[in-house]
Amino acid sequence: MTDSPLFSPTTLGAFELRNRVVMAPMTRARAGDERIPNALMAEHYSQRAGAGLIITEATQISMQGTGSISTPGIHSQEQIDGWRLVTDSVHEAGGTIALQLWHVGRVSHASMQVDGQAPVSASAVHGEVNTFTANGFERTTPPRALERDEIAGVVEDFAQGAHNAIAAGFDGVEIHGANGYLIDQFLRDGVNQRTDDYGGSVENRSRLLLEVTDAVIGAVGADRTGVRISPFTVTWDCVESDPEPLFLHAARELDKRALAFLDVVERMEASIATADRDTDTATEFSPEDLRAIYTGNYVANGGYTQEAAETAVETKYADAVAFGRWYISNPDLAERFAADAELNLNINFAGSYGGNEVGYTDYPTMAD
Repeated sequence: MTDSPLFSPTTLGAFELRNRVVMAPMTRARAGDERIPNALMAEHYSQRAGAGLIITEATQISMQGTGSISTPGIHSQEQIDGWRLVTDSVHEAGGTIALQLWHVGRVSHASMQVDGQAPVSASAVHGEVNTFTANGFERTTPPRALERDEIAGVVEDFAQGAHNAIAAGFDGVEIHGANGYLIDQFLRDGVNQRTDDYGGSVENRSRLLLEVTDAVIGAVGADRTGVRISPFTVTWDCVESDPEPLFLHAARELDKRALAFLDVVERMEASIATADRDTDTATEFSPEDLRAIYTGNYVANGGYTQEAAETAVETKYADAVAFGRWYISNPDLAERFAADAELNLNINFAGSYGGNEVGYTDYPTMAD
């Protein structure tokens, strides 16, 4: 076993990590039409239980929060029972796992909404946004703005999703506040054009993020709650004119809440289908600026190599580092890092967003 700093154990709140290698959340779309986690998903996650922490694919908290085909939910008993297959399998393999709670907002299509309704967002701003539907990768339906009195229901859906995750056996949850989805749509002025107390100032635009965080903390505890944000990238045409004051305010407020961890997308990780939806933000505002004011547990994400991750942990810049792309084709990524073994660089891109076991559970391990 290597003496790399990545392989020292740590705790992030209630999460006990045997190493500092985190599996980042990645949409894999294997839950089928009923959106119920299944045995194939349990196999996929248990194969990767060598990670110090697994953060699952984004999981919708409601039908309204649904935006892509075959993604799993956490809002029905059948989905809770399905996720129990996954958590039991990961725990039996010695792993630790968190569920990522997700509301897509405008990144949806009327075909996925109850009675064919329009998706919701901070404001009725459509944008150049596509999603995966039964007809393929197509333009989203123009959204409507959430009414002021509807917002509390969305906050409650996040809290109920967190409660359901614990019932399904998860060690905790991560709130998806990043990558152009609903919370990010409220944060950024390119989408949020509201004139009420959820729009305008950075304090107002951060309100939904903080209300959701407080509600989830109330449901499962701060020590079981992580938050993901993406201050330095633009996803799904969700832009912000001045990221620095917005995200420094959000980070300061989150820092007061004693979260298990803050998961920050620092830069784009070259990955599947990102070229037409993700870009790095051209700004002097840097991850180091944010890290300087966020004093809690910090998970860094975005194109890290093993060497860079070791440096980040050794210098105490990060408490752990999340890897996405290489966990697709290397189910034993942490073990490969520990053994200084070569990585499997051959990603089956055709099997990345949906399908069967091909490109999902059929990647070789070092033993193979």
